[in-house]
Amino acid sequence: MTNTKQTGDETEARIIAALIEAGYSTAVPFGDNDRYDLVLDTGDELLRVQCKTGWIEDGVIRFKTASKTTVDGVATMNDYDGTIDAFAVRCKDTDALYWVPIEDAGKKSTYLRITEPKIDHPDVKMAETYRFDQRLS
Repeated sequence: MTNTKQTGDETEARIIAALIEAGYSTAVPFGDNDRYDLVLDTGDELLRVQCKTGWIEDGVIRFKTASKTTVDGVATMNDYDGTIDAFAVRCKDTDALYWVPIEDAGKKSTYLRITEPKIDHPDVKMAETYRFDQRLS
């Protein structure tokens, strides 16, 4: 059985490998004190990327978009607004990769719908439109 640290490391390694395979250059910041896991060099700009592991739940791929920090025994949830440019997400159930710009992400969690919703709503995010091969050329 894997622990959450190992799962996160596997996600990050899979994402970095996919980015390199697609021809991008990546850099990993030293230490664990940055809000982002890697820097993606697109050739035109540098993007701060937070890697997340998602899972399938009720017809959606869900991933957390806030981090939990404990200081002096008090836990707080912090979103990534202003500190990253995008989330790179690996769905642990399918191993598919997704690219979600920070402006498309929720404050605590984000849900990428796998199946068509029963109602038409502007906030529904279809997983297919966020796939790496659709977002990163």
